Amino acid sequence: MDLNLEDKVVMITGSTGGVGECLAKAFAAEGCKLAISSTKQEKLDKLVPTINIDPDKLLTFVVDVTKEDQVKAMVEKTVEKFGVLDVQVNNAGYEGLSLPVDEQTVENMMNVYNVNVFGPLFGMKYAIQQMKKQGHGAIVNISSQASCTGSPTMSAYVSSKHAIFGFSKCAALEVAELGIHINCIGPGPIDTPMMTKLEKQALGDNVSKEEAMKVFAASYPTKRYSRPEEVADLALFLASDKSSNITGSLVTMDGGQAATGR
Repeated sequence: MDLNLEDKVVMITGSTGGVGECLAKAFAAEGCKLAISSTKQEKLDKLVPTINIDPDKLLTFVVDVTKEDQVKAMVEKTVEKFGVLDVQVNNAGYEGLSLPVDEQTVENMMNVYNVNVFGPLFGMKYAIQQMKKQGHGAIVNISSQASCTGSPTMSAYVSSKHAIFGFSKCAALEVAELGIHINCIGPGPIDTPMMTKLEKQALGDNVSKEEAMKVFAASYPTKRYSRPEEVADLALFLASDKSSNITGSLVTMDGGQAATGR
């Protein structure tokens, strides 16, 4: 299927993580112009040579998504360079510490919320301002199956993902008639470094990847994690005009778990 994404201007935060790398490469393969960010220049320097893209079609930014002025500047400089912002993918995320509620701390909650809630909120705020001027646009928030389920000891992360889905639904309704569609992707476990951290927090440092996957993927009918490339493929579709009448939705990638009623 031709998604008609060639030369579309796409902004991606958190571009050097497991999913972020796949997002950058997938949109580049479609012929898009990219504005990508990471928290460190050395991470960008390592990623850029692996992306098959004309240098004139790429902007890179060192951005802390918890800082509103930095997110605003990324949007503004992207538009200054390319003239438009067709797609925004808010991907930067943080898992936080696994703590039961009766041991939860404000520090942990805010560390998670600043990245997972305020980061995408700042992104949407300034992307929508630009997209209203254009009369079109797509925003894809990389959320989680945790947007609609619970998980013991993960209250900070889970509640942050509930929150960003709520923000996304509200924003989608606000701009539904303006040619802008906004959606979330809700994967279950993804085979990324973030998932490895969660495995070790829950099961200890000595557990193997195979052992951890058996535990964490046991409740999923497919009995496996999602692959980062699968998340990127779904993001391509939700970023395209092919999905323009899908808005305010959480599109889950849960290996069939929802079908079990759990």
